[in-house]
Amino acid sequence: MSERTNEQWLAALGSPGADYDAALADLRAQLVKGLGYALSAPGNIRPEDLEDFAQDALLKILDGLHTFRGESKFMTWAQKIAVRVAFSELRRRRWRDTSLDAMTEGVGGGEFIPPELIDPDADSEQQAMQRLLLQRVRYVIDHELTDRQRRALVAAVLHGVPPDELARRMDTNRNAVYKLIHDARKRLKKQLLATGLSAQEVLAVFE
Repeated sequence: MSERTNEQWLAALGSPGADYDAALADLRAQLVKGLGYALSAPGNIRPEDLEDFAQDALLKILDGLHTFRGESKFMTWAQKIAVRVAFSELRRRRWRDTSLDAMTEGVGGGEFIPPELIDPDADSEQQAMQRLLLQRVRYVIDHELTDRQRRALVAAVLHGVPPDELARRMDTNRNAVYKLIHDARKRLKKQLLATGLSAQEVLAVFE
C-alpha cells in the first residue's frame, strides 16, 4: 500500500486506468482500518460490518470525487465519509425494532433530549445556558408542536430515522415528512428567539 498525494488519488480514482484497481483496493483497506479505530468502542461491530461500511462509503466517495476541494488530505476526507456512513447504519440498527411512540416518549416520562447535548468541556456559565435552552426546547416540543411534528422531529433529528422509513411508519410521503420537520424547526426557532436571544446567541451556546 503506497502513500498518494491528493492529486494522485483523484487521478487514479477519477477514471478506469492502470492504477484504478490498485488505488481502489488501497482505499478500501485504509477505510476498513480507520473504521476499526473509530468504531472500537461498540462491542457489536463485526469484521463483516466494517467491510460493508467501507463498501458503502466507497460508492459515496467515488460519486462525490468532484466535491473534494483539497482543503485536507484525501484520506481524511474519505474517512469522514466512511464514519458518517457507519454511524448512519448503526443508528438504523438502534431504531429498527423501536416504535415511533417509544422514540418520542423516551425514558423516564418523556425526557428524550439527549444529555450529551450538554458540552462537558464548556464552562459553568455556558453549561447553564445550554440547560436553559434545552429545557425550552423540550417545552416547545412537548406543548407547542403537533403530535405529528413532534414524532417526525424527534425520530429524524434525535434518532436518525431516514425520511423514507419515517414516511412509511407515519403512513405518509417523503415530502410531507420534510414539511413536518421544517415546520417544527421553524416553531422551535421562533420560540427560542422569543426568549430574547438572537439567532447568533442560540447557535453560539452550542458551538
